Order: sequence, then C-alpha cells, then structure tokens
Amino acid sequence: MSGAGRNIALYPWFKFFQNLLFWQAIWFLFLQSELSAAQAILFYAIYDITTTVLEVPSGYFSDRWGRRTTLIASASAGLLSGVLFALGEGFWVFALAQFALGAHIALASGTDSAILYESLAEEGRAEEVETQEIRAWRFSFLALAVSAAAGGVMALYGLRLPFAASAAAFGMLVVIAIRFSEPGCARRVRGEAERLDALRKAMFHPVLAWLLALSVLFYGFGHLPFVFGQPFILDVLGGSGFIAEAAVVSGVVTTLMMLVSVAASWLAPGARRWLGLKCLLLLAFCIQILLAAGLAVFGNVPAVLLLLLRKVPDSLAQPFIAARIQPILEDEMRATYISLRNLVARLFFAASLLLVSVNASEVGAMAIEEIQAILAVYAAFGVVCLAILAMTGRSLGSGGRD
Repeated sequence: MSGAGRNIALYPWFKFFQNLLFWQAIWFLFLQSELSAAQAILFYAIYDITTTVLEVPSGYFSDRWGRRTTLIASASAGLLSGVLFALGEGFWVFALAQFALGAHIALASGTDSAILYESLAEEGRAEEVETQEIRAWRFSFLALAVSAAAGGVMALYGLRLPFAASAAAFGMLVVIAIRFSEPGCARRVRGEAERLDALRKAMFHPVLAWLLALSVLFYGFGHLPFVFGQPFILDVLGGSGFIAEAAVVSGVVTTLMMLVSVAASWLAPGARRWLGLKCLLLLAFCIQILLAAGLAVFGNVPAVLLLLLRKVPDSLAQPFIAARIQPILEDEMRATYISLRNLVARLFFAASLLLVSVNASEVGAMAIEEIQAILAVYAAFGVVCLAILAMTGRSLGSGGRD
C-alpha cells in the first residue's frame, strides 16, 4: 500500500482514538463538585482562550513543515493533557492540562482534514472526499458513544479514572500519527507574500465567507448543550447528592446521543441530494437553535431527551462543509485557513461564555432557571442569525443540487 493509501486507511482510526473521551460525560459534574458555577464556566472558557495561542500558528506550522509532524505533536499534547488530569492536583495543574488539550485540538484542526484530502488527491480519488469525511465522522461518533457510557461507569470508582482511560487512548493516537506518511501531492513552497495573498483571497471567497459565518455559529450553538446539558441530568436525579448516579446517566445519554447521530449520518447523503447543500446546512443550524430553545423552555426529563439530538446537526453538516471547502483551498494555506476559521469560532464562543460567567452565581451550582435564561438569549440570537444566513449566500456550487 502506498503512503497516501495508508493515510486514507488510518484516518478513520485516528478520528476514533482522538474521540475516545471517557471524561466527556462527567467533566462539568466534576468541575461543579470542585468549583463555583462561575469558575466552572470560566474554566471551560480558559480552554477555548488558550487555543488562540496555537490555533493559527499550528495551521501555519502544518502548511510549512508538514501534516505528519503536526499530527504527532497534536497527539502528544493530548496524551500530556490526559496524564495531567488523571494525576495532577490544584487549579494551575488543571489549567496546564486545559492548555495541553487546547494545543491538541489546535494542532489537529485543519491538519487532519488536510491530510485526508491531499492523500485522496494523490491517489486520484479526490471525488471521494464527502464519502470519506462521513465515514470518519461515523468512527468519531462511535468512539464518543463507547467512551461516554464507559466513562460514566468508571466515574463510580473515581472521577479521575475516565481521564486516565483517555490518556491511554491518546497513547494509541500517537502510534497512529507516527504511522502516517507526509502527502506528496503537488505542494510547493511559496513566498510568504504569496501565501498571505492566497489566504486573503480565501477569506473573501463568496462560498468560503458564507461557510465561515455558518461555522462560527455552528461551533457555539453545538457546544451549548455540552456546557449546560449535564446540570439538567443532575436536576432530574434530585440534586448534588446524586452526582455519582448523574455521571452514569450522563454517560448513557451521551452514548444514545452519539448513536442517534450515527443513524443521522446514514441519512445525510440522501438529504444532501434531496435538499441541496445550503438548505441542508441551514436545517442543521435550525436544529441547533431549536435544541437551545427547547432546553430553555423544558425542564427535567424533556430536556434530557432533547440532549439526544445534540450531535445530529454535526452529522448533517460538518462532513459536507469540510468536503466543500477543500477543493477551493490551495495546499500551501489549507490548514492555516481552517485553523483561522476555528480560531474565530472559538473566540466568539469563549467571549460569549465570559459574558455569561460575569452574571453567573458566585457560589454553588448554577440553578436550572439561570441556565434556561441564558439559553433563551442564545436561541433568540440564533433566530436572527438564521434569517440573515437564509437571505444571503446563493448556490454553494458544489455539484448536484445546491
């Protein structure tokens, strides 16, 4: 098998081990047991803010010095994060772990999709990019499903155990990254002025500009249930006295969420052909808004059931967004552009969380009523943005019905 062919075969497994996040079902519960509500929200904002240090530089590093090297560094940072969370003590050690996790995400963002597309192009299979991206998303969701349930059970024996299991998964990620080969398809070193000019043109490309705005909103609204969903589960169970049970229930809910998303991914190609790309993406964003609005209106069991839909929009949109932008971008700035896009999305969401944390309770867990008020504001803002997106952006011109 050629190096590019091996990359294509390994890529879904890279995404699988990258998403074995056993701590996902218990992280907010853990923080709320250790910190005030405002500190818990701020701690998540720290993760997003720290990615600003490496997000764009990591994209440039990938474009300048290679996909394989960048992914090895990403996997190593993830391993460090898992080890620090599992073994560390104190706020500053956890802050360093958050920084390492942010570095892992920043170094991988853009580079993972880039190595897939460039390997496909090298093999003469660039037209398979949508199919391969969807396949990788299924591996990601399956990993999230498996690790969520297992992590919830692990939490019964200690809230640090899920972090240790994730560290082991990141160890496997390092092994896979080492096995990647650097794509050799038609990439050439250009002067920095030419590179910056290509990036500037990409930022003003009509299709890319519309998808950039959507992606920024998509990131924020997709993370709202992640940040604020677990307290609903705790409320259903009767309060902080049931935090261990909440970890298990949260893991089960997250597993069901991912399985629903896997099912949605099988329907996504048909919906893409039937609705066209723009309508499908707007539908996915609409689901995110409705989810935030539903959590703002309903409490207890209905809210928990709504959480099952959290990842459905990702199944309907993210693989197609990744596949649509790749042919437009030039090899020498592909990862830089995607990193810049992700940076803007994270900054936008982190800024919104900082505003929320200013007005959050300084003592104890955040009340459900307080969370619902926050989500109602987000939902109203989303409706306005959805209307603007619907009125702008003509055909996305990716072939087929758009």
